[in-house]
Amino acid sequence: MTADRTRRTFLTDLGRTTAGLVVVGLAGCTTTGDPVVEGAPSTSPGGQAAAGDAVGLVDLGFVAAYVVQRDGRAVVVDTGVEGSEDAIEAVLQGLGLGWSAVADVVLTHSHGDHAGSLEAVAQAAPDAALWAGAADIPSMSAPRDIAAVADGDLVGDLRVVATPGHTPGHISLFHPGLEALFAGDALTGADGAVAGPNREFTPDMTTAVSSVQRLADLQPRQILVGHGFPVTSGAADLTALAERLAG
Repeated sequence: MTADRTRRTFLTDLGRTTAGLVVVGLAGCTTTGDPVVEGAPSTSPGGQAAAGDAVGLVDLGFVAAYVVQRDGRAVVVDTGVEGSEDAIEAVLQGLGLGWSAVADVVLTHSHGDHAGSLEAVAQAAPDAALWAGAADIPSMSAPRDIAAVADGDLVGDLRVVATPGHTPGHISLFHPGLEALFAGDALTGADGAVAGPNREFTPDMTTAVSSVQRLADLQPRQILVGHGFPVTSGAADLTALAERLAG
């Protein structure tokens, strides 16, 4: 399956099955450079209106960042490699927002392909609070303090899930209303299916496997990864993956 077909399939499935979740993909830009928004907000799984909820996918090629929007306020999840601020801004604009709407920037971990544009994004959104797992903060550079988050904390509508292993302070984020998991590098996506973290870049696989089990317990419907493409098969595939890795 090609990358383009994987993304098209994801966007089609997302618009058909996922309530309140809109994805903006730079791979689908118009000739003017405006991001194309696909999918449509509806109601949350619990029946509550979720028309203000949206998730923008910042497609940076081999890695992705995300923008989570609700009621005109945004959380940026990861910042991509150095020089990714323009791509993030384009997705904000596709959601009808600007940098002034960014209330929070949260980093899943300290690796340069996820935190590489932190300084530029923090400068572009000077009122945004910066968040990351405590153990990874010393490896990050920002123009102001990065506050530590711990398991169970909330950043906007996102609940922090401690998922160490890929890095000591790696965190994932779960949006209960959308049943959407932002997995960072605790998981990867391959050919439309969920896979474990990259062993080559994960120094503590034993702990990382335990983190996968924690994520499986959340039973997410959508798995939004840093590498690969979002996974729509969700809970069943993740539970099976956790069992295979633990086996």
